[in-house]
Amino acid sequence: MFTRLAQQHRDFVRDLVMNLQALAIVLENRGYLASCYTCGGEMNSASFMVSLGKDHLIRFLVSDYGITWTEMRDDRELMKLEGAEAISQLQELANLIKYQDHNESSSIINSLPTKELQNMA
Repeated sequence: MFTRLAQQHRDFVRDLVMNLQALAIVLENRGYLASCYTCGGEMNSASFMVSLGKDHLIRFLVSDYGITWTEMRDDRELMKLEGAEAISQLQELANLIKYQDHNESSSIINSLPTKELQNMA
């Protein structure tokens, strides 16, 4: 049973890494500074980063040790989420990009449902 669960976890991480790579490409094509770095060829970890505007950065880390979403503005951490909450926030970002008008030049910063971010804007 544990061997099967370990393999499912590895498959999950690999799928997540592939999706992060795709999201970085889409964000770059939309004009955002985005990157997704992996360690080695096994795709068992990744560091995804995107700049959403002036001094506003999102970093998403995935590895066998965990999953984290960190949102920063002006070099200050606004929010840090882990596990399922981090993935939900990543889905929210992906949805905003998916439904954003391709010709729209405005940033998606104010669309993210982050209370701390909305208070700072």
